[in-house]
Formats: sequence, structure tokens, C-alpha cells
Amino acid sequence: MRFADIPGLQDTKDQLIQAIQNNHVAHAQLFYGQQGSGNLALALAYSAYINCKDKSETDSCGVCSNCTKIDKLVHPDLQFVYPVSSTKSVTGKNVVSSSYLKEWRNYLTNNKYGSLEDWSGHYGAENKNANISKEESRNIIKSLSLKSFEAEYKILIIWLPENMHVSAANGILKILEEPPEKTLFLLVTNDYEKLLTTILSRCQLFKVPSFSHEEITRYLVNTKGLEEGNAKKIAALAEGSIKAAVENIVSAEEDSHVMFRDWMRQCWTKDYTAISGANDIFFKMNKTAQKMYLQYAVNMIRHSLVSVYMPDEKLKLNTDEQGFVTNFGKALSTDKLERISKELNQAAYHLERNANVKILFMDLSLTIGRIMTAK
Repeated sequence: MRFADIPGLQDTKDQLIQAIQNNHVAHAQLFYGQQGSGNLALALAYSAYINCKDKSETDSCGVCSNCTKIDKLVHPDLQFVYPVSSTKSVTGKNVVSSSYLKEWRNYLTNNKYGSLEDWSGHYGAENKNANISKEESRNIIKSLSLKSFEAEYKILIIWLPENMHVSAANGILKILEEPPEKTLFLLVTNDYEKLLTTILSRCQLFKVPSFSHEEITRYLVNTKGLEEGNAKKIAALAEGSIKAAVENIVSAEEDSHVMFRDWMRQCWTKDYTAISGANDIFFKMNKTAQKMYLQYAVNMIRHSLVSVYMPDEKLKLNTDEQGFVTNFGKALSTDKLERISKELNQAAYHLERNANVKILFMDLSLTIGRIMTAK
């Protein structure tokens, strides 16, 4: 993994590179950013750069023995700790990161911007709570007591330390504060406020900003082969997360605007036959597409409110969408728009918790219709 493989974030990359070049390398660093940000990817690129045998001023070489092994996730001096849970084949004290190393390498090769939910599903523990156990902390101390084998630095990446058991967190405090020479801790978190203050106080905090609309667009065009127009639409809904953008590709073929526009008209006129047809279409979507559609609906209502409160605000919408939100904002009071937005958010919440899709969508449609036509 090289810095060049990560879209944008140039200022962030420069800070990391300059710290290494100026020999200001903190032994414990915490990369924090939202889910789907570049925090894990940056930690990997940073690990490659600091141990690269032929680094340039801007990136690792990508071809030396250290770079190639780190890229394949097999370097003996790059270790990982991540939340895990028991499975049919792994139980008790064996529920530690090393028991899932093969699965982790396979997962991380294709998911630099993934989530705990994605990871749990990958190794077959979708409905279990994953954490970093006390037994894991013992393994950390044991493995880091050994000197590096091939590289200048021995690096431990702890992914999602907010899922670390309190006893595990307390167990690594001493080595986190006073690690062996040439040993680095890179903690990668989506929610650093859940970490113990004793962990935070021992780390240099490094904020990883969310990806911009343009950075996600370029990523989708360059790595997923999307046309720029479609990439822009998906990026607009991703809210700075590459993970969300990639998930949204699944339903990129659906014309969300036409479907949403027609649905709102059906709710307004109480055309129950048409609503039933829309319900069937929604039901046949996969869950990711359903979530994307409701998020699109929420965004369109939000834009309608913006068109009322800030009519001069320039929105990232195409001509049809801009015309719709302007007219929709004029047709309904702000109170009604806010109530519809609330209903859409509640529907998304229940969808996430596996509500009956047909009942959910039909009830949502009828509720929106009542809100629209209320005196």
C-alpha cells in the first residue's frame, strides 16, 4: 500500500511524510476518522513508507522487499490486532487475531475502507459481538518483546481499538507508554471517544479527514470504472465515506430521482395502485439498494428545506433534481418537510433492524401522504 493508492488527502499524507523525514516519529499514534475514511489505508501506507528501503520524498518505492511483503500483508515486522469473536471452529482462549490471520489478509487485501460488520461477515460471525480480549493483550506483549526481523521498525496496527476489552486496554498500558526500541503502535479508530483516557494520553492523535466529493468521484472513476456522471451521483450520497460509495454502486443502475419523484406524486394523490407497484419495486431491491434509496429520499427532503431557508445556496444537484426540490419546497410547508424527513429516517432505522420491508414501505407511503394533505 502506497500513499499514491489513496485518493486525495494530500495535506494529510504530507504531514505523515514530513514527520518521518524530520525524525519526529511518535511511538504510539492514533489515526481517527469516520467509518469509510482513509485511516486504515494511511496506517498501511505509513508503515510501508517508514520501512521502505528506497523511499522518495513523496512515497515508498513499492518494489523493495519490505514494500512487497507489506503490500501482501506477510511482512514479519508488520503485525495486526483486530476485533474477533468465537466461531464453531475457534473458541475460548483461541479467539484472538492470530487465529483469523488468513481470513484477515484475504479481507484486508480487498477492503481498506471496510467496517467491523463487513469483517465479521467475512469470517462467519455476522451476529456476534467482536472485541479485543485480555488474551490478546498478552499476545501483544509477547510478540513485541522480540526485535524486528527484517525492517527498521516493528509495527503493530490495532484496528478499531474502541472494541478493546477494558482488561486488554489496561494490559497494554505499560508497553504502549514504553515500547521496545524501534517499535511503533498505530491505532486506527472510528470513535476515539470510546477509548480509555489512559490509552489516549499515551498516543499522538492524528485526525484523518473524510474524503471530499471530488476525491470519491475520482476513486470511483479510476478504480471501479464508473462514468463520471454516475460517480458524482454516488459520491454525493456517500458523506465522505468510500465504503458507503462502494456499497452504493450496487444500486447505481436505479434512477433514484425518477423513482423518488414518482413516489412523492403517488403519495400526494393517494394513488394506492401506483403505491403498491412502487412497494413491489422497493421490495425487490437488495438491502443496500433500499438503504441507498431511503438515504437519497432524506437528502432530497433536506435539499428542499435548504431551497426554502437558503434559496441562494448552490446545491450539487442536476437540473431535474434542482427543479424538483425547488418546487417541492414551495408546495409543502417546512413543518411538513421536516415531518417527512423524520419519517424517512425512522424507516431507515427500522430497515437496518430487519423490519418487514413491504409493511415498512407501505406504511411509510401512507404516512407521507397524510402529512402532505393535512390541513
